[in-house]
Amino acid sequence: MNFDINSPALFLLAGVIVLVVLAQSVFFLRKAWRRAKELGIGEEQLRRIARTAAIFTIAPAVAIVISVITLSKDLGLPLPWLRLSVVGNLSYETIAATNAENAMGLTFGTVTGLTATQYVTIASVMTLSIMVGIWLVPLIGKRLLTGVINLERRDKKWADIFQSSMFIGMISAFVGYVFCDVAGVFHGDTSGLIPVCVFFVAALGMALCGLLLKKTGKRWVADYALPISLIVGMAAAIPFTAWLA
Repeated sequence: MNFDINSPALFLLAGVIVLVVLAQSVFFLRKAWRRAKELGIGEEQLRRIARTAAIFTIAPAVAIVISVITLSKDLGLPLPWLRLSVVGNLSYETIAATNAENAMGLTFGTVTGLTATQYVTIASVMTLSIMVGIWLVPLIGKRLLTGVINLERRDKKWADIFQSSMFIGMISAFVGYVFCDVAGVFHGDTSGLIPVCVFFVAALGMALCGLLLKKTGKRWVADYALPISLIVGMAAAIPFTAWLA
């Protein structure tokens, strides 16, 4: 029996977990709604807040749909749908899946017909790796927050530098991944330039959104800047791949 990455059984398993997460969301939404009424917030104001929140969830939802489509070629629909509906993002999921595939001698974006063993290995790497952050929160979260607060009390300037440095370090890890195959150019392989070109096109798209926001003051531009830059970058990947691959 051949393994199917889009098996109905996988859709059922993923669907059950997604429904549990949705049920949790509804549960806490109802509790928050009742608590807001207890605090004297009016029904109409609550409805207005809910409508505004619903509208502004469209932008992240677009980015998630794009991420699912990107991963679905290699992994099918159930696993990316599950991962990105619960916890995860395109950058992390792609890197985790790519590393797992590379370890098995596969190339991300060109994989067809994964075996059950390969599929479980990739799913395990994607799931267990990101859970480290969840496990660390109860272990070191309080101490880390206390340390940051104490640092802010002693020297707010250095506290800001420290937090900015951590953020830049995290971003640098992803940027390094973009440029890691550029050296192949010296050996006649220009495919390593594809992610670099896509990176700069997406960055240009984000910069243009920033300029548009500054000029117009429209808040929706900030909310949709990420999906816009994602779509622009993915669209640019098509001609770049045809040219450089």
